[in-house]
Amino acid sequence: MDKVRVGIIGCGGRSYAHVNKLVDFEDVEIVAVADPIEERRLKMAEKTDAKRIYKDHKELYDNEATDAIDVVYISVEPTAHDGIEEGAIEKGWHFAVEKPMTLDIDQAENIAKEARDKKIITWVGFQDRYLDIVDALREELPKHKTGLVYGSWIGGIPMLWWWLKKSTCGGQLVEQNIHLLDMLRYLYGEPKSVYATASTGIVEGVEGYDTDDHSTAVIRFKNSVTATLVSGCYLTKENPGSHNGLLITCDDMIIDYKLRDSVTFSTRSEVRKLKTTQDHHYVANRTFIDAVKSKDASKVRSPYEDALKTLKLGFAANESMETGQVITL
Repeated sequence: MDKVRVGIIGCGGRSYAHVNKLVDFEDVEIVAVADPIEERRLKMAEKTDAKRIYKDHKELYDNEATDAIDVVYISVEPTAHDGIEEGAIEKGWHFAVEKPMTLDIDQAENIAKEARDKKIITWVGFQDRYLDIVDALREELPKHKTGLVYGSWIGGIPMLWWWLKKSTCGGQLVEQNIHLLDMLRYLYGEPKSVYATASTGIVEGVEGYDTDDHSTAVIRFKNSVTATLVSGCYLTKENPGSHNGLLITCDDMIIDYKLRDSVTFSTRSEVRKLKTTQDHHYVANRTFIDAVKSKDASKVRSPYEDALKTLKLGFAANESMETGQVITL
């Protein structure tokens, strides 16, 4: 195909992380946009020069011919996946979707199976897998033995209605720190078990807020690595900031991955620091479009079926928080 024709479903802030790259791709044409909020869909249409504007994905699906679109980008809140992916699969359209893909594991299982059966190329927005410093980290790790890993994502509260409630976002670990949860899987493979705890009582005066202020998950991997991943959303503007990323303790090296910024490899005799030089959003979107054009799904580093394993790990941690039990995976 000369140009990949794209439909945008969900025109909120997160969608621009993709659209700002797509509009500069000469082999991409954004032809349709959909969002329930008129202001947002009109703004997106102006940004992309899309001529077909819809109030929601159902209207888009009802009015777009199967051969009018090649790909849809889905950026909606976790509880809003009301047949969006299923409709794309029925149309035969490839799709990219923001994380977490849904809060309904059964729905995600069905989507993964249908997409696989119909050879739909998918990409879930774990863009950190495309960082050059993550490539360097994955290249270095096999040279050493890893024992303990400490990971953290501690910050404030994104003031979005659905983020404030655990029932609509899945909690900070599932909604936000899922990026580091996915990074652990990307580095160390599949986990054996998870035990997690969570606490509240720090955050006050935020209307509608009922999620955890902070949580800690201890994850055992099949290769003897144990990772402790902490999440927190209680910091105020007075806090100077926290070390977010991964601190990896190897037998002969400490590896310090600072989230989306740098990775430092330290031994007794050498310190080597690499700063990222890549726009990982660009690389991730470019890779997905190239995969669609070449019909080569293997190019995608986080297809839906793989991302589902990360989502399941997040929900297993939530289950452990609720039950106080170790969850075997």
